[in-house]
Amino acid sequence: MTATNKVESGASMSAPTSPQKRVVIVGASGMVGGCALRYALDNSAVKSVTSIGRKKLGISHPKLKEVLHQDFADCSALANELSGQDAVVYCLGTYTGSVSDAELRVITADYTIGFARVLRNRSPDAAFSFLSGNGADQTGRSRLAFARYKGQAEKALLAAGFPRVYLFRPAYIYPVQPRKEPTFSYRLLRAVYPVFRLLFPNQVVRADDLAWVMVDVVLLETQEHQGLVFENRDIRAMVRSQMPIRDRAA
Repeated sequence: MTATNKVESGASMSAPTSPQKRVVIVGASGMVGGCALRYALDNSAVKSVTSIGRKKLGISHPKLKEVLHQDFADCSALANELSGQDAVVYCLGTYTGSVSDAELRVITADYTIGFARVLRNRSPDAAFSFLSGNGADQTGRSRLAFARYKGQAEKALLAAGFPRVYLFRPAYIYPVQPRKEPTFSYRLLRAVYPVFRLLFPNQVVRADDLAWVMVDVVLLETQEHQGLVFENRDIRAMVRSQMPIRDRAA
């Protein structure tokens, strides 16, 4: 894997996307993963979607295959499901403060690395789109545990040997659908979002916009080996570049 490159802020995703791709989505019961699943199912460039998670999604679609997997500490049982896949959108994670530090490290870093190891063995040419986070630190020097563990996962993915790895580092992700906010801070941010978005536009991104670009990058037809980091500003620029296609504001 080549060194991580920084994407140009005006990057476009208009490259051809045929033939149809077989896509895996991990964590589709979550906020971003759920949006990614809906977009992938409606996307003509996607042949099939394999959803892997702990909870039943409660939906049915001719493209969808749902796989329930409880123990992400051991993904060996997923080997057959991960064979012959073209792309993965990995959104499994948890919130800082909702679990212990040890659990945060396991869920954020160990689960990602273990899953990637099985995938690489069964689908070595798959593209990998990873939901990281703002401030992720691959050097391990950050004082924030979340940043260190996300950085550890990023570093392992870049070294795993996948031809294309896309690392998304959103700041505040605005939930476009009603939900129970996990912490007081998230409740506050949602309440002040209209003002926060105006004052700090590059510190926010809509959940559906983030999911959309995470899916679209792995559907691109390219022979170039890439390891790209998308900060929040880059994600918003990608969305704006495709606004005529989506026919709505970012």
